[in-house]
Amino acid sequence: MIFRGWTRVAIAGAVGACLFGAVGTSAQSVRRVAQTDVTVRSVPVVVELFTAQGCGGCPEANQRVETLADRPGVIVLTYPVDYWDYTGWTDTLAQPEFSARQQEYRQALRLRAVATPQVILDGYRTVAPRDEDTLGLAVDEESARNLWGPEIEFRETGDRVGIGSGRVAAEGAEVLAVIFRPGPVLVRVESGDNRGRVVRHTNVVQSIHPIGEWTGRSILLSLPDDIDDGDRVAVLIQSRDDRHILGAAVR
Repeated sequence: MIFRGWTRVAIAGAVGACLFGAVGTSAQSVRRVAQTDVTVRSVPVVVELFTAQGCGGCPEANQRVETLADRPGVIVLTYPVDYWDYTGWTDTLAQPEFSARQQEYRQALRLRAVATPQVILDGYRTVAPRDEDTLGLAVDEESARNLWGPEIEFRETGDRVGIGSGRVAAEGAEVLAVIFRPGPVLVRVESGDNRGRVVRHTNVVQSIHPIGEWTGRSILLSLPDDIDDGDRVAVLIQSRDDRHILGAAVR
C-alpha cells in the first residue's frame, strides 16, 4: 500500500529468526536465533511498561526497560500510573487513563490484580521485569514469533496515517495514537518509598488517542493535532477481542 505524498515506515533492522533445525531454550540460544538474517515478522515488538514513582521496585525496572529503547524492531512506551499516590508522593507523570489502560489488560489477560512494575509485550503477554536477562529473553521470543501486520504509512505532512489491508477478527481492531516523549525523563522524588532518589523514565507517554477502527480494509485516519514539538507518535493497531497488537509504527 503506497499513497502519493506518504512515507512508508520501515521496521529498521527488523529482528527475525530462523526456526529451522533444533533450537535450544536458553536465553543465549534464543538470542542467537533472533539475531539471524531471516525475518519472520514485520511488526515491531511493543513493550509497554506500567510504573510509578511511589513504587520501590520500579526505578530498577525502568532502567531495564530503557536498555530496549534503542533496540531495532522494538517500541518502548512507559505509562506512569497514579494508584501509588496514596503512599505520600503524587506521581508527577501519572495520568488516570494510563491506570485505566493497565486495568483493561488485567481484564483481557484475566489477571487477579494490577501491579507495578509490569511489562506487557505485544498487548497479550505479561512479563515481570525482575532482571535484564528475563526481559531480554521475552523480547527475543516475541521477535521470533511469526507476525505479519498491515502496512502503516505516515503522510509527509505528519497529519494523517494510512493503514493497509489484512486479516482481523470479526470484532475488528481499534487504532490508537500514543503520544510519547522520546528519551529519558528524570524526576527527584521527595517522599514515599523512593524518597531522595532521582527516578529515571524513558519514552514517557503523554496521551492516548483512539483515532479509528480497522476492519481489515485500507483506511486513512487523522492524527491528533496537539503533538508538541519533540514528541513522537506511536500508532498501534490493537485487537478488540484479545488486545493483541496487530501492527505498530512510530513517527
